[in-house]
Amino acid sequence: MDYRLYHAINQFVADHSWIGSSLSVVENWAVPVVAVATFALWLFARPGSSRKWKLACASALTSAGLGLLINQLIAQVWHRARPFADHPSAHVWGSRSHDPSFPSDHASAAFAIAFAVFFFDRLVGTVFFGAAVLIGVGRVFIGAHYPADVLAGCLVGLASAVLVARLAKPFMGRVVRLLEGITDPLLAPVWRSRTAR
Repeated sequence: MDYRLYHAINQFVADHSWIGSSLSVVENWAVPVVAVATFALWLFARPGSSRKWKLACASALTSAGLGLLINQLIAQVWHRARPFADHPSAHVWGSRSHDPSFPSDHASAAFAIAFAVFFFDRLVGTVFFGAAVLIGVGRVFIGAHYPADVLAGCLVGLASAVLVARLAKPFMGRVVRLLEGITDPLLAPVWRSRTAR
């Protein structure tokens, strides 16, 4: 079933190669853009004000790291080859990675970030969630992953975000307080200059 769906999508994109080419460009830039946007949440938190954005940032990045670690543990138990490795006729737009296919690292990190941010702010989290869906769907459309790889990545991301942003929230609060002691003195002059304008 997983391969049949992958094959149908792959053939459709092969018949409309502009889709694969466009999504390949998006895939190259989407993850770094999401990572920078996540880090930017910290910068949007005015020194001395609410820690919501700092908690969202720290929780999202930690969730993504945890998701990638979980993927490595899963890969030790089950190494699923990429679809283009098992099916040489598959079309691929972009590089041919030989990392394990299941779960998708891109999907795990993107959804971990999205869910973690969503736990702090639904509107902003929805924007991140939209980016995660684009990244996940893109992984299948460019031929890099089976649909189940992306679905598993989404579930790993959700589990990671729940562990970090919900269950470990008190710990993350202490980490944020420690880090803001370093960053707030650096950011405070920037905020003051903006207010003075």
